[in-house]
Amino acid sequence: MSDRPWLERYDEGVPQTIDYPEVPLFYFLEETAKKYPDAPCTIFKGAKISFKEMVDQTDRFAAALAGWGVKKGDRVGIFIPNTPQFVIAYFGALKAGAVVVATNPLYTAREIEHQVNDAGLEVMVVMSNFYKTVKEVQPKTKIKTLIVTNIKETLPPVTAFLFTLVKEKKAGFRVELGEGDIWWEDFVAPYKPEDRPKIAIGPDDVAIFQYSGGTTGTSKGAIALHRNLVANSLQIRRWMPDAIDGGEVVLMAIPLYHVYGMVAGMLFGMATGAALVMVPNARDIKDDLDNLQKYKCSIFPGVPTLYNAINNWPDVKAGKYDLSSIKACISGSAPLMRETKEAFEALTGGVVFEGFGLSEAPTATHCNPLKGENRASSIGLPLPDVDARIVSLDDEVTVLPVGEVGELVIKGPQVFKGYHNMPTETKNALREGWLYTGDIARMDEDGYFYIVDRKKEVIKPGGFQVWPREVEEVISSHPKVLEVGVAGIPDPKRGETVKAWVVVKPGETLAEEEVREFCKDKMAAFKVPTHVEFRTELPKTYVGKILRRELVRQHKEGN
Repeated sequence: MSDRPWLERYDEGVPQTIDYPEVPLFYFLEETAKKYPDAPCTIFKGAKISFKEMVDQTDRFAAALAGWGVKKGDRVGIFIPNTPQFVIAYFGALKAGAVVVATNPLYTAREIEHQVNDAGLEVMVVMSNFYKTVKEVQPKTKIKTLIVTNIKETLPPVTAFLFTLVKEKKAGFRVELGEGDIWWEDFVAPYKPEDRPKIAIGPDDVAIFQYSGGTTGTSKGAIALHRNLVANSLQIRRWMPDAIDGGEVVLMAIPLYHVYGMVAGMLFGMATGAALVMVPNARDIKDDLDNLQKYKCSIFPGVPTLYNAINNWPDVKAGKYDLSSIKACISGSAPLMRETKEAFEALTGGVVFEGFGLSEAPTATHCNPLKGENRASSIGLPLPDVDARIVSLDDEVTVLPVGEVGELVIKGPQVFKGYHNMPTETKNALREGWLYTGDIARMDEDGYFYIVDRKKEVIKPGGFQVWPREVEEVISSHPKVLEVGVAGIPDPKRGETVKAWVVVKPGETLAEEEVREFCKDKMAAFKVPTHVEFRTELPKTYVGKILRRELVRQHKEGN
């Protein structure tokens, strides 16, 4: 058997290797603007910014940053939800030679403080309704300037006019700026596109610091070069050979501050010449659906919880939405359950194919084929130019044979440079060119990979090993279960035991013993949850990943 059996499973038209141009990341935007200057780059509440206009606006923003003293290598923070301003600030910062540090706009002051100080931010671009949060933490940081934008600056004229002063204040968008801060419009007003700084920016310059969500410990800043992001953007683009350059529409609901949305959504759109339909809050299912239908979106990167929510939305079940424009949905950030996939595909006629990635390889390393076989519970095949193997959990070196469980390690052009200010963690993660992912996985004989679980989240009841994901998959297959999270909790006899937190589908009822009985004939007795707690919702990251650690914390505190 070949040591890369996955190559034989690639869809027709997907290359085994790609020729990556030696260019900075904003090359995609500029090249697409030459091909499709008048095509929409972003669409937000009906307002469209063409690719040519986006080039001009990002050039002006870069000029303004340089005018305010931002130099090559300086870090620029972005604290903005999915709006055109994020795209402008992102590419404007890169054109100025800066490093982008995109932060979750729902973070608290404490969470912001860690990232801002670790990255050494002095300039941050903020949506006005989050201004007070950042202002609160500013005295504990080195931030000198906040560039503040109001959401109405990119709304259509009529909508912006109707967004009255009263509405602005009520929604928190109307704020008084402190000394040293400046409104976006005033910031860029003195500059023209041709004032963009003339500096050399190459593939080996740093493009982003991508901070992990901190769900398994201290948030770390993964350093990605321009070449890493160029490579992954092209890998994702080539994985979908039937995508039409200049002809696709992407629903941009998953957050752009997260590397998944940033690369699989925004950068894929730039490389393809696709319109990005901006949705500031993916959890606003009605807004998602209205945009999907109005703009006939064809590409919809998302997360399982989002697809599941649409499947169960009353107006969708009542047939009030036509979602037949959807062709392809890359699902990431959390395990995709078979029931969710099949229901969404029946609803839309499109294909939902699970992928896998991480901040340290921004963003994707594996994906199921778009037209070929999607294997249940599999993250799919390594992307072009990605090598992957399973190594022993004992010595972390021995390559394991097909079917055996160990740690997933990968090598590829998208693998990051290392962690900012964390040499020990960098050394542990990068070994002789291989990225140690911390994910436990196996590979089958055809090169499909399967994530078993996170290395740190294994449950050990009485010395046995239980992987939470396996238990979650079983419980989620119960027809009455909407969502489930599984983790280990302290137990005086076994040291640790299995607990499940379950959300039942609307209108259904379920008993604890029912859940256990359902599990008993599907898994070994030591894997069956000894505790089942019913919830109306589960704590999640903004991209829909269930926070097992938070569930354990709440259990320990009696919440």
